[in-house]
Amino acid sequence: MVGAGGIGCELLKTLALSGFTDIHIIDLDTIEVSNLNRQFLFRQSHVGQSKAKVARDAVLKFRPNINITPYHANVKDSNFNVEFFKQFNVVLNGLDNLDARRHVNRLCLAAEVPLVESGTTGFLGQVTVHVKGKTECYECQPKPVPKSYPVCTITSTPSKFVHCIVWAKDLLFAKLFGDKNQDNDLNVRSKDDSSSKTDVFERSVDEDLSQYAQRIYDHVFGYNIETALANEETWKNRRKPCPIYVKDALPEDAVQLNGSSKDHKVEEHEPSAMVSLGLRNPQEIWSLADNSRVFLEALKLFFEKREKEIGNLIFDKDDQLAVEFVTAAANIRASSFGIPLHSLFEAKGVAGNIVHAVATTNAIIAGLIVIEAIKVLKGDYQNYRMTYCLEHPTRKMLLMPVEPFEPNESCYVCSETPLVLEVNTKTTKLREVIEKVIKSKLGMNLPLVMVGASLVFEDGEGLEPDEAANYALNLEKVLAELPAPVVNDTKLTVEDFQQELKCSINIKHRDEFDEEKEPDGMVLAGWSGPVDKQVTSNGNKRSVPSSSRADDVNSTAEDVPLKPGMKRKLNEILESHENSDTLQNKSDVGSSSAQLVEDDDDDLVMLDEDPKQGKKKRLQ
Repeated sequence: MVGAGGIGCELLKTLALSGFTDIHIIDLDTIEVSNLNRQFLFRQSHVGQSKAKVARDAVLKFRPNINITPYHANVKDSNFNVEFFKQFNVVLNGLDNLDARRHVNRLCLAAEVPLVESGTTGFLGQVTVHVKGKTECYECQPKPVPKSYPVCTITSTPSKFVHCIVWAKDLLFAKLFGDKNQDNDLNVRSKDDSSSKTDVFERSVDEDLSQYAQRIYDHVFGYNIETALANEETWKNRRKPCPIYVKDALPEDAVQLNGSSKDHKVEEHEPSAMVSLGLRNPQEIWSLADNSRVFLEALKLFFEKREKEIGNLIFDKDDQLAVEFVTAAANIRASSFGIPLHSLFEAKGVAGNIVHAVATTNAIIAGLIVIEAIKVLKGDYQNYRMTYCLEHPTRKMLLMPVEPFEPNESCYVCSETPLVLEVNTKTTKLREVIEKVIKSKLGMNLPLVMVGASLVFEDGEGLEPDEAANYALNLEKVLAELPAPVVNDTKLTVEDFQQELKCSINIKHRDEFDEEKEPDGMVLAGWSGPVDKQVTSNGNKRSVPSSSRADDVNSTAEDVPLKPGMKRKLNEILESHENSDTLQNKSDVGSSSAQLVEDDDDDLVMLDEDPKQGKKKRLQ
């Protein structure tokens, strides 16, 4: 088992009660208070402890004679390698992020161990079976990537509240409290000295904290908006924003008394601007004045109560003060741009990508996982099923079983099909390709990059100092200037020894890219890229949700007869394989059903494609 969260707790219990006697469970996380409403093996006294270890202890109380081995560790650690996975009969996933899922999928393929995938979001869920050579692997079909927005939209022309949240969370919060060396697109030049190289966000040693907070407020909500208004071309077809200064939002006496009301005693352990200001209802939409008070108070509390953390903070949806600051900042910016304000409860949902979990869905999915695991152990491939849990009945069913698909011939993971990367080889650095494509899109952790027989980059431990230094120099070189130049029609070989994954990338030079549609400045073809319909929820992502509704999945499971030439059943393929060493007359393997991307009540749900298309392509 990988994952001991919402699905994991139910799964471990069901496995134990179904007669499984030797179970290994890996989970990196510790127990949080927010887990207790659905992860029933945990109690208040367990907060802060290892999920894997506590889950083991809880199950052994009612099944003391079975063997459960817990690992409080990251499944991506080097000790969980292919050899480790080979010892198991089946691997069951209950993870909360795509990166770990892809990693486990690759290890299972390399170890030739069957994988049962799963996930839930709200009332929706699914279970899928992946067996090398018999069914598609987890990465044969597209998976969602976090929705991203052009920098110019976030910094200059927001039109939705989510744009304001991204600005407040990823730009302003990061600038004030995060890594000072990280790139940031906020204007740091002050109104008084725009030619100076001084960063307006830097606080001088003797500067009064209240004055500093007001100066930041006036800079980001006042001066920066005025600067943006100076470009009249931008606002020809857009509503102009209104600069907001502290003096406009708050009376002078209110600024002086901010957070010092004698009516509210501050006895909480965790600093909170809401408590300081006597704001109690997180579902109330604050006025501009209240948002301004919360912004100033939260900023001051960070410097007064959590100064040691400043410089290392990353936004966390469970950090009350961070959520208060981001909510207030997003609302003030929204007010400036004429965008409706939101409550803290709503803003937290957007910033933390939250879709609330349903414990019953986890229990249903855990039961389905065990059913598929038993089929795998019995070798009953004829009856493997991908099962979808729906919110509303379709054909009078809430559980919709679908026969698995054959492997996708164009999958770069299990079929080793070459990829194509369009990139400007004269301006793009090797570092950009590794970060944006090889690590981010292809999910490799410790990549090795070769151009022909020349090794241009290697990541990992055990490198000699001179080798590491040489690879570091290569990272900063543009592709065409590498020791083995990468130009049009060059073939890259990329490998990750930990995942035992190897693929080829054919380079196509391209001079220009659309900044809005192709913000990475490169386009990768042949991989399972982003899809249009997705709903993200409360995984630890630094991304924002798209606006698509997960409810669309309800229309995807209707049976439509296959036309001649469409994808064949897994059963037919396997029977053909048993009668002959080679598979003949393969039909189109690139199609897919509309499919939920699975997550352990903490992440995301999506549809791979237009449901009408999916209905026609699903196996009958």
